[in-house]
Amino acid sequence: MRIAVAGTGYVGLSIAVLLAQHNEVRALDIIPQKVELLNQRISPIVDAEITAFLNADSDGSHPLNLMATTEADQAYNDVDYAIIATPTNYDSQKNFFDTSSVEDAIAAVRQYAPHAWIVIKSTIPVGYTNQLRKTLNDDHILFSPEFLREGHALYDNLHPSRIVVGAPHDDEQSVIAAKNFAALLVAGADAAESERTNADGSFGIPELIVDPTEAEAIKLFANTYLALRVAYFNELDTYAEMRGLNTRAIIQGVCLDPRIGDGYNNPSFGYGGYCLPKDTKQLLANYDKVPQNLIEAIVDSNRTRKDFIASDIEHRLGGINKPIVGIYRLTMKAGSDNFRQSAIQGVMKRLKARGITVLVYEPTLDDSEFFGSKVTHDLESFKQQCHIIVANRWNCDLDNVKSKVYTRDLFRRD
Repeated sequence: MRIAVAGTGYVGLSIAVLLAQHNEVRALDIIPQKVELLNQRISPIVDAEITAFLNADSDGSHPLNLMATTEADQAYNDVDYAIIATPTNYDSQKNFFDTSSVEDAIAAVRQYAPHAWIVIKSTIPVGYTNQLRKTLNDDHILFSPEFLREGHALYDNLHPSRIVVGAPHDDEQSVIAAKNFAALLVAGADAAESERTNADGSFGIPELIVDPTEAEAIKLFANTYLALRVAYFNELDTYAEMRGLNTRAIIQGVCLDPRIGDGYNNPSFGYGGYCLPKDTKQLLANYDKVPQNLIEAIVDSNRTRKDFIASDIEHRLGGINKPIVGIYRLTMKAGSDNFRQSAIQGVMKRLKARGITVLVYEPTLDDSEFFGSKVTHDLESFKQQCHIIVANRWNCDLDNVKSKVYTRDLFRRD
């Protein structure tokens, strides 16, 4: 197949690399530096598996048929599938995702490939794909949600929990195209996945072909459940801290129940990153005129958690005159280079609003300031200057200043 991928972030680049094992893939991005790095087989994002695959292509041990470009005609001309993986940030003014980048990409695809199947991978509102098919009078548009972790995007594509593709059930051509796209993803996955046994006794990678609106809902409800779980264990941690209890012991006892399980239970400063903040707000917006209490509570809980963390840090500063609080890394997760909507930024803003000086250690940030706070790359100086060092996730860099570190990372993992 000839496949174009619009966008080379975590979603776009991981899917481009996955499919380039067995197909001709052209990756399109508007940033020339990212395109140049990709064509030199250097990953522009932090992802161990993407880096390994690009290195293996360079030495010939695992070839990829992958070309990156900034030119739409080079990317889209005569392709079979065009995958849209452009950013759709939540617009708080409109109370909805900004889907303009998706619409621009679709228009560009149609200019050079009028009959290609377009698969939207960007996260979008519930009902958007069917509305787009109708508005554009284009029945060659599908939706396929991604279920990836930052820093492990290609790994999760190689070992997918499930593959979901949205196509109208009354459109036979679209259903066939959806099944073919799912088959492309299965072909790119790790060979061992086809032999795995699932919890329900089935074999291989579960594939769901559902209506596009249902596929959109699957994405938003899945991420909101994950946000709910993060918020739940954070509120458990807040309770334990204020009552002088051992959070770790409580969580271990709760999670030994197999119905609850041991995943996604490590306290943090709040959920953040590319997906969870915007997806929970989008789902809440989609609940307009639908009765609910829980979804709004999840969004509110994340704000409350950051308020508590900032207050707890301020309390621990005691009577220190002109304290300096250090922010160790702006990234949301270990093994990631994403700053967007990281929970630690919310804590940082709250501390600054209380008049507390904040110093940021972020070696991947070239700027000398971040939202008005000084940024340093000198870790040792950073450790010496700060009275408290705030870290959403622990790192061995901090071992020699343990007494200064404030973190809720009890299990030393994401």
